[in-house]
Amino acid sequence: MATAAKVDATEEQARALVEESRETSWAKPSFAKEMFLGRFRLDLIHPYPEPGPEDAERTEAFLSRLRTLCESIDGSVIEAESRIPDEYVKGLAELGCFGLKIPQSFGGQGLSQFGYNRALMLVGSAHPSLGVLLSAHQSIGVPEPLKLAGTDEQKAEFLPRCAAGAVSAFLLTEPDVGSDPARMASTATPTEDGEAYLLNGVKLWTTNGVVAELLVVMARVPKSEGHRGGISAFVVEADSPGITVERRNSFMGLRGIENGLTRMHDVRVPKRNLIGREGDGLKIALTTLNAGRLAIPALCTAAAKWSLKIAREWSTQRVQWGRPVGEHAAVGQKIAFIAATTFALEAALDLSATMSDEGRNDIRIEAALAKLWASEMSCRIADELVQIRGGRGYETAASLAARGERAVPAEQLVRDLRINRIFEGSSEIMRLLIAREMADAHMAAAGALVDRKAEFKDKAKAAVGATGFYAKWFPQLAVGAGTVPAAYTEFGVLARHLRFVERSARKQARSLMYAMGRWQAGLEYRQNFLGRIVDIGAELFAMSAACVRAHALRAADAPEGKAAEELADTFCRQSRLRVRELFDALWDNTDDDDRTLTRGVLDGRYEWLEGGVLDPSEGTGPWIAEWQMGPSTEENLLHPFLPSTRSHAEA
Repeated sequence: MATAAKVDATEEQARALVEESRETSWAKPSFAKEMFLGRFRLDLIHPYPEPGPEDAERTEAFLSRLRTLCESIDGSVIEAESRIPDEYVKGLAELGCFGLKIPQSFGGQGLSQFGYNRALMLVGSAHPSLGVLLSAHQSIGVPEPLKLAGTDEQKAEFLPRCAAGAVSAFLLTEPDVGSDPARMASTATPTEDGEAYLLNGVKLWTTNGVVAELLVVMARVPKSEGHRGGISAFVVEADSPGITVERRNSFMGLRGIENGLTRMHDVRVPKRNLIGREGDGLKIALTTLNAGRLAIPALCTAAAKWSLKIAREWSTQRVQWGRPVGEHAAVGQKIAFIAATTFALEAALDLSATMSDEGRNDIRIEAALAKLWASEMSCRIADELVQIRGGRGYETAASLAARGERAVPAEQLVRDLRINRIFEGSSEIMRLLIAREMADAHMAAAGALVDRKAEFKDKAKAAVGATGFYAKWFPQLAVGAGTVPAAYTEFGVLARHLRFVERSARKQARSLMYAMGRWQAGLEYRQNFLGRIVDIGAELFAMSAACVRAHALRAADAPEGKAAEELADTFCRQSRLRVRELFDALWDNTDDDDRTLTRGVLDGRYEWLEGGVLDPSEGTGPWIAEWQMGPSTEENLLHPFLPSTRSHAEA
């Protein structure tokens, strides 16, 4: 008999699972980690790192070929048909786009993270769904987990297939489980002969799942004799008996992506397909995302670059009240914001990617900050572009073209970018994850003091241990290079901004310390406070990247050096306003009032306010559909873009 699939987990159990799965050591320095501790380690990012000559040459050669292919792709076809044509995918596969970061020894292109990002930017500008197809395959699909934790045999078996065009998908989310993996219900039960696992469960929002040949599946192995158990990762053939793609989901944007609902019933997976050890699945997923998250800021940066081009060209052609609209201050301010922010987006992206390639720094916080900040700022850019375009910004590209005007898909950009604030960790979850990482040193020094369940004797012991750390650390937050007028003078007009960053880094570290003293264990529930601290850090990181990149271009006598300095200067001025607002809001806000009001809303106190309107969704179904383990009763919608690579691999 089919059984209802539900796993209950307490708040403590959920937190413990994530804590157990995160990387706790810091073997390498981290610019962002130091910044959150109030230490502005400019030496970790300056001089601005650049790709090596060999890497740059290989990247440019590939991008030249890729550009030719992308110029032949008509994004409007994808938008109209809500599907990527097979010939587009075939062209990408023949060019090697499904193996961008796979080593050449396994048939891939062997590009660096920097080169990979550049390729995604180019493909994503042809149509964002193409960028998602490639990034979901390579950033979180089979290639990256195998590169990080796969055996030599697994790499030899699967990486050549991935490079040849075997599209892969990542199956983690379930209908009633999102960012809380402790409640995962899908199981991987060892067989009696010990040679395989039987997978059972349902996975939701499986990007590429409808067209995949290979899957990375996260499922819970029951703990038993000889089995460590826990959430584990498996490589699974998408056409395995028992796997059914029951739905292809539709969304407000990214209409070409193949995202589905996948059911697994007694799917036999050989034990050799287990990635890493049992129980390592979530840790592998989180580690994969350290660099994989950079795919989103790459696509966001591409969108910003395109927005700048459209805003510039349109604002010189459209005339209102006797002048081009770009010369009106209200529109000009929006153009300045788009231009300055685009420069900073690219600076932060390239800085993070190159640091990832160099391997000298731990970039887990930088990558998370880049994802968070880029996804938020690119949405603002797209919204401003629509406003600059006016009625034509709200009109679809197809409608514009039908009456003979340039087919500018500004409204599509808003729809396509919106998911990035949810993909691979919503902005709210990202702020909490970053907050946990930035508080690592404090947790190590004063763990029991901020543990609401710790006993008094443990808190007293922790207080003694924490005294030594804070006695040395806190006084360092009083003064620094940011208070010295001559500091960072080699940066010219940008020096003032770096001094601001240094002062602000110390200020936000002091603010966090004050908050720990004020709320102690209750700080973890002050999510808005922690979110503002993280947002301050994101702005400071972007300012640092922009200044260091502009300085590097000036120092190299690059033709765009002076212009880069102007962009960085304006961006930092804009960013400083946002930082000041965030600092003010740390202590002057309506958080407590909001929390009280929210309780009233949830309790129905203001239900009368909802009267006078209709709710068309009423009676259409439950908020979350219940699901049960068992065989599928639906038609299998799996339809891979390309012929299977399995026979080629076996040969």
